[in-house]
Amino acid sequence: MKGRVVLVLWGEDVDCRACALRDAGWFVEVENEDGGRAFRIIRNEPPDAIVIDLSRRAAHSRELARALWETAATRRLPLIFVGGSTEAAEKALAAAPEAQWVPWEELLTVLAALEKGE
Repeated sequence: MKGRVVLVLWGEDVDCRACALRDAGWFVEVENEDGGRAFRIIRNEPPDAIVIDLSRRAAHSRELARALWETAATRRLPLIFVGGSTEAAEKALAAAPEAQWVPWEELLTVLAALEKGE
């Protein structure tokens, strides 16, 4: 395994984004219903990376990111936003300034760079 990723989606993973990450060798934990539960999972057992989908319920994603940013224990964890609109990404990045936003197609490349320490 390459590392552990917490993938936060809102609703069903119809495109099986978690499958693609698992196929690439990552251990993936998915939370798709409760931002508070996602926060507790991340805080209690910090992953190698957090991936938050902005395509649905962007305000929920932004609030989770804000909570992660405002908590010392989670602030430095790699946070990657994927999907969603430019406006949703700008608001999310304002809530978590050290995060990055990429299209789904670039996520594996970003995770590979994290794995290498880049």
